[in-house]
Amino acid sequence: MYCIVEHGGFQFKVSEGDTVNVPLIDAEAGSEVTLEKVLMVDNDGDVTVGTPTVEGAEVKAKVVNHGKGPKILVMKKMRRKDYKRKNGHRQDFTEVQVTSITA
Repeated sequence: MYCIVEHGGFQFKVSEGDTVNVPLIDAEAGSEVTLEKVLMVDNDGDVTVGTPTVEGAEVKAKVVNHGKGPKILVMKKMRRKDYKRKNGHRQDFTEVQVTSITA
């Protein structure tokens, strides 16, 4: 059994026991969170597609830890104008482990 979940503008394919890095969630490590935007559920070949979400479906997950992703460099340059800017950032994420899928 697996499902497609939307969180933070991204879609993730998850099944029970999977560990996924999602955009930052305001929850402490070790706490339980619920992801309610379930877009599709596949229960051993029985596929349910939501319009836009599946009614009554939810994914429960445990927050493992928080972290930062790799550094992304952003370069801006205007040719022949002596304009160059270099900037970078690291995106925050939350690592969650899926404990149960209710469909």
